[in-house]
Amino acid sequence: MKTRLTVAVILLVSLTSIRAGLLDALGFGTKSTNETAALPAGLTASLSQDQVVQGLKEALGKGVQQAVSRLGHEGGFLTNLDVKIPMPEKLRTVEKTLRVLKQDKLADEFVTTMNRAAEQAVPEAASVFGDAVKGMSIEDARAILMGTNNAATQYFRRTTETNLFAKFLPIVKQATDQTGVTSAYKQLMEKAGGGNSFGSFGRSLLGTEGMDVDAYVTTKALDGLFKMVAEEEKSIRENPAARTTALLQKVFGAAMK
Repeated sequence: MKTRLTVAVILLVSLTSIRAGLLDALGFGTKSTNETAALPAGLTASLSQDQVVQGLKEALGKGVQQAVSRLGHEGGFLTNLDVKIPMPEKLRTVEKTLRVLKQDKLADEFVTTMNRAAEQAVPEAASVFGDAVKGMSIEDARAILMGTNNAATQYFRRTTETNLFAKFLPIVKQATDQTGVTSAYKQLMEKAGGGNSFGSFGRSLLGTEGMDVDAYVTTKALDGLFKMVAEEEKSIRENPAARTTALLQKVFGAAMK
């Protein structure tokens, strides 16, 4: 069942059509059994601890849902200037040289293939985020609810970043091979080196023996994903109209008072 739901996320037919399936895939609806910490009295007076945790799960699910939908499709990174993955700093000199030599197409292809790889990896976040939400304790919920505008995002980053990197990296590697980013990198070296792919001139331009493009893309993909989740979290906290369910309205309405 989880596999089918994950596939539904990857397809990203539309935000509304995947909503119920994605929330199930993320594990929202699973109640926390850890009740070692108390929530603020103002909340528990009108809501049970389970309701508060469930409301937070809905909020986290909404943030993930939006982030995956906005990024996990063709153009999700490439056309969004807030998260678009740029040429690596170590290759900026090469890029500048290529553009002087009227090889703009090669430089643009490299940037495009990196962003395409990130777009293909992002849907894998659903299951990893779901595992983090299932393990959320009452203490986690209290800290998130009463924390800053990105407290939930910080929780996600703390509990999922390592696993997300491990999930994303092989997908990025496969995607870069399929879309030609490795080949483009070698071509960059060749053009910069005047025909010697890994010659001393190419290395001197880079100031390095090379770089791990796949790790770079994976890191930037995670940065973009967490940025989108943080934006949605901030919206839910600050904008009542963004609280699209009754439970979200109750939990965040009470917390903001």
